[in-house]
Amino acid sequence: MIEAIGLTKSFGSKTAVYNLTFRVQPGKVTGFLGPNGAGKSTTMRMILGLDTPSNGSVTIGGYDYRQLPNAPRQVGALLDANAKHGGRSARSHLLCLAQLSGIPARRVDEVMDVVGLSQVGGKRSKGFSLGMGQRLGIAAALLGDPQVLLFDEPVNGLDPEGIRWVRELMRRLASEGRTVFVSSHLMSEMAQTADHLIVIGRGQLMADLPVKTFIEQNSTSFARVRVPDNEEAQREALTRALGEAGGQVLAEPEGTLKVTGLELPRISELAHQADVRLWELSPHHASLEEAYMRMTQGAVDYRSTVDQRAGLQGPPVGYAQGYAPPQGPPQGGYLVPEAVPAGGYGAPPAPGGYGVPPAPGGYQTPPPGQVPPPPAQGPAPFSPKDAR
Repeated sequence: MIEAIGLTKSFGSKTAVYNLTFRVQPGKVTGFLGPNGAGKSTTMRMILGLDTPSNGSVTIGGYDYRQLPNAPRQVGALLDANAKHGGRSARSHLLCLAQLSGIPARRVDEVMDVVGLSQVGGKRSKGFSLGMGQRLGIAAALLGDPQVLLFDEPVNGLDPEGIRWVRELMRRLASEGRTVFVSSHLMSEMAQTADHLIVIGRGQLMADLPVKTFIEQNSTSFARVRVPDNEEAQREALTRALGEAGGQVLAEPEGTLKVTGLELPRISELAHQADVRLWELSPHHASLEEAYMRMTQGAVDYRSTVDQRAGLQGPPVGYAQGYAPPQGPPQGGYLVPEAVPAGGYGAPPAPGGYGVPPAPGGYQTPPPGQVPPPPAQGPAPFSPKDAR
């Protein structure tokens, strides 16, 4: 079991974690959630003795990590998949860790089989992809067959098959009675993997609840109702009946009705009494992502905005600044010749043919009885000598 009491960590004037108290129970997958900069990584580093708390304490099985005898045999962790010597092979990297902790060499081959790296065990780890690096980091965490495991973003870079494998691995480890503490930003994975959630924002505890309870307390369930299309009278009759019964009805853009405050059987009964035929009556339960976003929206430090592209969008390509594309000659006018050689495309340009911009507006109307003026003298035709 991991237990934090009043855990606080400051870096100069910046307080990364403040008065954090929680317990991570064995036999469960506990998700550790929070926006970027919330203090998750700092908390995990303090659990593993890599950072010293400014105040408070955190223990594993009642002991400070630094006081645990042969800690790698009791606690396994993946905080940074790049924490390896790139010049060593995957097997050599794990063998070094095993020898430092008194773990038999045969265990190296066992964990490489578990994570699926047996075929590349002799290759240098610097050539590994991000997903392969994650697998190697998980293998290092499992090396001592520990009872407590901490993982920071374990599915980062993995393909769908790898993500599913990690999910099943976490649940299997928890089912064996181990303590599994997982930090992740993938809400869909946490919803399928975690049994319990610890949520922090700006270094402070926001929630310490089972997943189901967390969703119920931070979201609102509703019913989605649809009547036959183009039956506005029936839609209005149902809306009126639901409102009189105490429901809150919101019309959605796709033509459905979002109803809160009434159970589905009651909605069906009211529709029957109002002689309204229903095409859809379905419950909607919020996802973990929706509940998480609702809780942490005030604790997000980094927010994106819409790119205004101020001053960066110039005129369409092919037209000089200040000239609009021609829309056709005006009545009685003529089009100023553009860069089309006299002999057609592919022929040498006539003198003055290239580089002559159209007059403002693109067209000129000559006085009656006059012909268009000749174009101004342009650059000389291109000669093969110019390429020398």
